[in-house]
Amino acid sequence: MAEFTETESGRKADRPQLAAALAACRVHRAVFVIAKLDRLSRIQAFLMALIDSGVDVLFCDLPQIPPGVVGRFMLQQMSAVAELEAGLISERTKAALAAKVERNGQWDRKAKHHLVAGAGQEAAAGAVKAEAAQKASDLAPIVAEIQASGACSLRAIAKALTDRGIPQPREHERMVGDTGEQSP
Repeated sequence: MAEFTETESGRKADRPQLAAALAACRVHRAVFVIAKLDRLSRIQAFLMALIDSGVDVLFCDLPQIPPGVVGRFMLQQMSAVAELEAGLISERTKAALAAKVERNGQWDRKAKHHLVAGAGQEAAAGAVKAEAAQKASDLAPIVAEIQASGACSLRAIAKALTDRGIPQPREHERMVGDTGEQSP
């Protein structure tokens, strides 16, 4: 008997090796042996078409599937779960790629590492500038108050800010972790 190895994705319906294997099984009235159900297809309609093809099917990873209507029902349920799992994986992948694009730049399948070089740098620089402008805006009234009290040099303003419990930028970076919480 022959052995067929399919290299096409389980998402594709046009699978030449699968068609040849099914034809060989029909000609020889052989059992079609599949290593893993979820690698064959995650599309329920495709699997049911295979089951209805007139060829006896044996799944190595599911030898306990009985023949007949009970086995067919079990396969339908398992393939429905596999189809759901494929959809969930797709949604998570799309969400992760969208987050990566937002962080690092435009997605491009032809670019090395799938990102357009430098596209995220402009956005990152803009974010740093916006954060710095927000901090400056937040500190402006406090600095004006300190200057009004007679402190004119940068050293005197920095000391007054420290005396008020406002950390220096580098000190703040050491105190704040990735979660935004102060470390002990």
